[in-house]
Amino acid sequence: MAQYTKHPVAAPPTAPERESTGHLLLRGYATLVLFAVFAHSAVYNLVGPYGAGAVMVVFLLAALGIGIPLIAKNQPQPFAWRRLPWAALGYVVLALVSVAWSQWRLPTLITWTLLGAVTVNALLLAHALSWHEIVRSLAAAFKWIVGLSLALELLVAVVLQHPLLPNFVTLPEGDVDPHWYWVRENLLDGGRIQGIVGNSNMLAIICLFAIITFGIQIAMRARWRVTHALWTLLAAYLMFRASSATAYLCALAAAVVLLVAILIRRTRTPGGRTRIYATCGGIVAVAIVALVVFREPLFTALGRGADLTGRTDLVWTKVLERAAQHPIFGNGFSSPWIPTDPAFDQWIVDHGITVFHAHNMWLDVLMQLGVLGVVLMAAAYLSLLWRSWFFAADRPRWDLRADRPYSPLTLLPALFTVVLLVQGLAESTPIMLWGWMLLVLFSFKIKAVPLIGVGLSEKARVTDRGREARRIP
Repeated sequence: MAQYTKHPVAAPPTAPERESTGHLLLRGYATLVLFAVFAHSAVYNLVGPYGAGAVMVVFLLAALGIGIPLIAKNQPQPFAWRRLPWAALGYVVLALVSVAWSQWRLPTLITWTLLGAVTVNALLLAHALSWHEIVRSLAAAFKWIVGLSLALELLVAVVLQHPLLPNFVTLPEGDVDPHWYWVRENLLDGGRIQGIVGNSNMLAIICLFAIITFGIQIAMRARWRVTHALWTLLAAYLMFRASSATAYLCALAAAVVLLVAILIRRTRTPGGRTRIYATCGGIVAVAIVALVVFREPLFTALGRGADLTGRTDLVWTKVLERAAQHPIFGNGFSSPWIPTDPAFDQWIVDHGITVFHAHNMWLDVLMQLGVLGVVLMAAAYLSLLWRSWFFAADRPRWDLRADRPYSPLTLLPALFTVVLLVQGLAESTPIMLWGWMLLVLFSFKIKAVPLIGVGLSEKARVTDRGREARRIP
């Protein structure tokens, strides 16, 4: 039971201010859009290509409908126009302009609509939500994906007892290539699972993001820490069962960055930081050389070929050949590729399926938007990497006080960014859908709010009475 003093000088207790219904709905919308973007392939497998496209168009219109009134009313704070991620937005503009010389104009327009929807929603979430709300929304979306992945795998393995095709299509007679399945019925037989996203590599990366997010919440001593620990264990189990070599390398890179960040945070002198940077840089360089030299036995141990499962010969060679045709401005934007378009249909085929991306973000950008696109993409990611690292490594300070504690939350953007960059060596997802959303979201948020609890969108929360509920000093 709550107790309070009855001293006549003391003010009587008051109930805490509540957030407005509109802001609570906005947080719910954030979770919904993050789920739809991270699990976009599940939406695709559920409602088909036209339905998945319609969902993203609805999210685009919803973001504009929510964001424009907020910006006009300066809520929850003035929009930080000068802090926009200009390199990323320059890439978006170049992608749209490329329709003028695109070799596949319809795919350019279709996929640019997806890019625009993701970009607008990322800017909206960065503007309207605080850092803590963004982490909670990410955690909620990951819980839905992890939980539904386990539920769908159990449904297929226990109830249906046969593999599941996209759109719940009836299994045809004869043998079907397992790559066509949405879920392969591998949960109980020890094979690789795919979850609701229908892809083992993608499921493993999302589980890695979930582990990082849940771990940050536990370190922040958030409520329901035992529940977060159980979600972490479930995500780790699904990641293990997905058995993705790319995810394992991403996890190793994230662990190294986390270790270096902790060491930097414990160092009190500039000289100590220099020694840590030099030592860790040397270790990473040696590890990269060892990875290149011993890649064949390493990938064999992981159950993968030294050619990255056919990427070098099957995909990358053809992508480079097409990129050489228009090296400066590229052949035209299309992320992902549209398999039914004549320019891509049967161009690169793997297991009877037309490949829809280059399995390397840099080669994909080079083919689509040329050297100019690579420069803009590199500027966007290097800017995010630079800002996210010092966001994690530097002690929060905005006055003469230099002993404020670090927040575990500041580690999250740096860990996510490193995962995206490592994954981008073998996949193209960091330049589309949820990869692009994370890039724009974190780039804008770090520039607009470089200190947790201080600055735009952190100082004020709008209550149901239309005024500030509290101010964080």
